[in-house]
Amino acid sequence: MLQHSVLRICHILLLAMRIFASEDFDWTKNKMGSFQYGTFPSGFSWGAGSSAYQTEGAWDKDGKGKSIWDVFSHKRGKIHLNDTGDSSCEGYYKIKDDIALMKDMNLNHYLFSISWPRILPSGIKNDYINEKGIEHYDNLINMLLENRMTPIVTLYHWDLPQVLEEKYGGWQNASMVNFFDDFANLCFERFGNRVKYWITFNNPWSVAVEGYETGEHAPGLKMRGTGAYNAAHNIIKAHTKVWHTYDAQWRNKQKGMVGISLSADWGEPVDISNQRDIEAAERYVQFYLGWFATPLFHGDYPQIMKDYIGRKSAQQGLSSSRLPTFNPHEKSYIRGTCDFLGISHFTTRYITQKNFPSNRGNSYFTDRDLAELVDPQWPDPGSEWLYSVPWGFRRLLSFVKTQYGDPIIYITGNGVSEKTICTELCDDWRMQYLRDYINEMLKAVKDGVNVKGYTAWSLLDKFEWDEGYSERFGLFYVDFDSKNKQRYPKASVQYYKRIISSNGFPNQREIESWKRKALETCTSSNQLLAAARRKSKEDKEHADMPKVWPVHDEV
Repeated sequence: MLQHSVLRICHILLLAMRIFASEDFDWTKNKMGSFQYGTFPSGFSWGAGSSAYQTEGAWDKDGKGKSIWDVFSHKRGKIHLNDTGDSSCEGYYKIKDDIALMKDMNLNHYLFSISWPRILPSGIKNDYINEKGIEHYDNLINMLLENRMTPIVTLYHWDLPQVLEEKYGGWQNASMVNFFDDFANLCFERFGNRVKYWITFNNPWSVAVEGYETGEHAPGLKMRGTGAYNAAHNIIKAHTKVWHTYDAQWRNKQKGMVGISLSADWGEPVDISNQRDIEAAERYVQFYLGWFATPLFHGDYPQIMKDYIGRKSAQQGLSSSRLPTFNPHEKSYIRGTCDFLGISHFTTRYITQKNFPSNRGNSYFTDRDLAELVDPQWPDPGSEWLYSVPWGFRRLLSFVKTQYGDPIIYITGNGVSEKTICTELCDDWRMQYLRDYINEMLKAVKDGVNVKGYTAWSLLDKFEWDEGYSERFGLFYVDFDSKNKQRYPKASVQYYKRIISSNGFPNQREIESWKRKALETCTSSNQLLAAARRKSKEDKEHADMPKVWPVHDEV
């Protein structure tokens, strides 16, 4: 007990030193330099990621309970073309095959999530533990380690057990804090002897805003102006309790780390010499990243959020702010509960000031008083929201370093999509995206940002939430029409593999050859895919043909 207390005090002192060492971010200097050759520090970890609902399939097999996404996707009109994740990539049955793909790429780590209802069908530990679900993740973890890949495990990637949504209101209810802690504790107990990197939540911003404000995501509630803030408040408390549970019960035995993965687009002032634009850009980032990061590193919400939401709430005649508050005990309990910070980053926006009168109604988006803009020259090959703006990545990482006391950072998601109308496996735009974004990350590392690893998003094409299968983020193309969901490598597989083997960008001549060689290899993959499609089409046509039986005249 004494040893644990001493370790805890040392941990708090270390965090305090980091926080006090933080400096102000300079919004007026945007270093958009040329491509930089060089390599990452020794031991830098390269990986790829996925999530349970998006890839596993087997939605009702081997004792798994329903998740909010099972129910939401089965409602007509919620998902593009009424797609569901019922089968998706059938990753539940293809562990061995997918690990072989990863091994061939020489990945150092694989980031995946555990489906809460797969191991606790009702969401409640005391009700029933599904040992079949435990066995599935045991097999995945063991096989990764046998192939010298580190498992990085997310506890919550959006698939809340449906029972908890129906009975308690999901993340609107503070009881989720204890339920989630029980689930996490079970995972630590069963898997923690082998898993040393835990992520409590992936992109809680989307859980809160798209699940409880806009209703675009499960559970599909539109509680404008309050739902997102209440959900986020309970998520922050849930993360904190799980961190303390690990710290008190498991850290000394298992020697692992517990962090969180926050999604963050960068917000750049339209005019870096205009103070109003700078303030608007900072609000954008604080309402996005700071909403969750600032409590975990500093103990409370960003002051700018408290000021803006509080003032608008008062103007709307409310007696208290729509943004919940932490009491003094909660602030000290929350502060310093992040061993590493996962950053998931895809794109950037230009930001300018825009006033939204309080009589326009309650909304997370109008609370910010800003407008988001894009440069029409930015490439946008896939998702309508995803523009390729590499320099924003370096800016974001620099901001994180200065705001949160130089934390350990793992990039937990970075990648680009394409629309399904493009079935070309020679994905030169993805190679360009990876080249440019990873290079900006290299510049950030050279600037002194403490980035320890990078996760390409994603290993496979998969179910893309409300967009269904209309967008593809995978390094590997998945033929969703085939019976066994066949995987085909895109050119970006070979390109990323060469970045990994070189641990960066050694020299100009070598890098220029990577793309050429990658495009050469994808030609054969295209031919295999085309042949498989022809056969599938022929089989379908044959199956649809009317059956003709010989007619025998009666004698």
